[in-house]
Amino acid sequence: MRIDVLTLFPEMFSGYVGQSLLKRAIDAGIVDVRLHNIRDWAQGKHRQVDDRPFGGGPGMVLRPEPVVESVEAVRAQAGEAGHLVLLTPQGRKLDQRIVEELAEKPGLILLCGRYEGVDQRAIDILQPDEISIGDYILGGGEVAAMVLVDAVVRLVPGVLGDEESNRQDSFSGDPPLLEFAQYTRPREYRGRTVPEVLMSGNHPEIARWREEQKMQRTRERRSDLLGDDPAERRSDV
Repeated sequence: MRIDVLTLFPEMFSGYVGQSLLKRAIDAGIVDVRLHNIRDWAQGKHRQVDDRPFGGGPGMVLRPEPVVESVEAVRAQAGEAGHLVLLTPQGRKLDQRIVEELAEKPGLILLCGRYEGVDQRAIDILQPDEISIGDYILGGGEVAAMVLVDAVVRLVPGVLGDEESNRQDSFSGDPPLLEFAQYTRPREYRGRTVPEVLMSGNHPEIARWREEQKMQRTRERRSDLLGDDPAERRSDV
C-alpha cells in the first residue's frame, strides 16, 4: 500500500515512520510512506502558503494554489493509488468501518489541514474524502493523519504477524464489540488471579468466555454499539 502525506510539517512524521509496526511494514516493502511538503508548491519569494480570511476573523487560511497543485502533482505520481483524504473536524467521523474501507484502497493521499482550515475552493476542486478523528480540535491534521495511518496499516495483509489479531480487536465484527479482558504472567498479582477458565486448556470454553466478556463489556461501557442508547430510550418515553 502506498501512502502519500501532504503537510507543512513533514518532520513531524520522521520519528513516527521509523518506529514499531509501521517501520517493519515499510522495511518489508508492504507499505510505502512518502512525505511531501506543501510549501514546495508555494509561489513567490517567501513561498507563502497561508493568508488572512476574506470577511475578517482570527487566524490564517491555507491558500488554494499550493494545496491544489501539490495534490495534483502527487496524484499524477500515485496514479490509482491515490484516494485523497482531507483530515478535518468537519469530515465524517472515523470508525473501524471506515478504516476497513480505506484499507481496501491501493493507496491513500492524506492532506493535513492547518490554521483555520483550507480555502473552500481547493476542497471544491479536489473533492477529497473528508474525515475527522473525533469531535475536538487539533493544531493541524498531522496527528490525525498518524492515527488514520496507524489504524489502516494494521489491516494491510502481511503487516501483523497473526491476522487473527484484527478479528479479535475492539470494534471488529458485527455488531462491533469491545475486546475481552486479557491476562498474562504472573498467575497471581497482589491477590488478583487469572480467571480459571483461561488456565483450563479447554479452548471451546475459553472462546465462549471471551465472547461473553466482549458482550458484557460492550453493554457496560459502549451500549451505543449495540444500538442501546439510553438517551434515545428516554426520548421515547
